[in-house]
Amino acid sequence: MQERVRKVPVLNAANVLTALRIVLVPVFVALVIVSGMTDTKWRIAAAVAFGVASLTDFVDGWIARRFGLITSFGKVADPIADKALTGAALVLLSVYSVLPWWVTLLILVREWGVTALRFWVIRYGVIAASRGGKVKTVLQIAAITWYLWPFGSPLSAVGPWLMAAALIVTVVTGVDYAVTALRMRAAKRA
Repeated sequence: MQERVRKVPVLNAANVLTALRIVLVPVFVALVIVSGMTDTKWRIAAAVAFGVASLTDFVDGWIARRFGLITSFGKVADPIADKALTGAALVLLSVYSVLPWWVTLLILVREWGVTALRFWVIRYGVIAASRGGKVKTVLQIAAITWYLWPFGSPLSAVGPWLMAAALIVTVVTGVDYAVTALRMRAAKRA
């Protein structure tokens, strides 16, 4: 007897949250630009928009896994939404001289490099998100939010420490993903 495969609709709660995150990216960008990273109210609005958009990343994944709502759309759109949000935030922080450009570039190279590695080995298997990758995401979100929120002294000094931790985990997990990808290809060729 053949098992029936349940068809998951593209329009579901997880994908709606992913789409919401994509829609929030230009809203977030506009709020940062309006704030000029100097106006307290607009910076708070930008930080809240970033926080809400980031929260949808955790919630949509949980919903998709918990209720079996994983779709091809979600597999493609979710990482694009994540990179668009984080990338926009990092670039804007560098544009406004809040974050050094080298930090932004290193993180972006790692993020897009890991995505490229995943596509490079896709026919050999899937490189799942590691625990370190999840820690990296949490640290990046915390650091970016800290930079966006208009903290005064001494709390503003926490931002660079959070970003340093995020940067270290970002680089270490990037190297780990590269090693995993190389091992996958070597194992399948042998």
